[in-house]
Amino acid sequence: QVQLVESGGGLVQAGGSLRLSCAASGRTFSSYAMGWFRQAPGKEREFVSATSWSGGIRYYADSVKGRFTISRDNAKNTAYLQMNSLKPEDTAVYYCAARNTDYSSSIFRSEAAYDYWGQGTQVTVSS
Repeated sequence: QVQLVESGGGLVQAGGSLRLSCAASGRTFSSYAMGWFRQAPGKEREFVSATSWSGGIRYYADSVKGRFTISRDNAKNTAYLQMNSLKPEDTAVYYCAARNTDYSSSIFRSEAAYDYWGQGTQVTVSS
């Protein structure tokens, strides 16, 4: 069992930056692939970014590529999402997710692939 707690959300002006954190507790964090998803009002939850065990493999949705950076610190049991050049359309509740895997290079883009989810943190970007 893994518990995930997101933090770092807030209100920011367009063009600004935020860094989200996802603190994990429970089993060995380093054996979990991590992902970030978001859900805007009235929309379905969508994939944002994912990373493998080591953080060496990363994948991004086209809408955030070049602006967001996913990373992790396995010693701190924490994953991060650095968000730069924020746009009003980035406004959403952001969720982190974890999936145990035997393969160090695995990343997952589907919601259904993840076993554990955080409670979400609100990000609001004003124009």
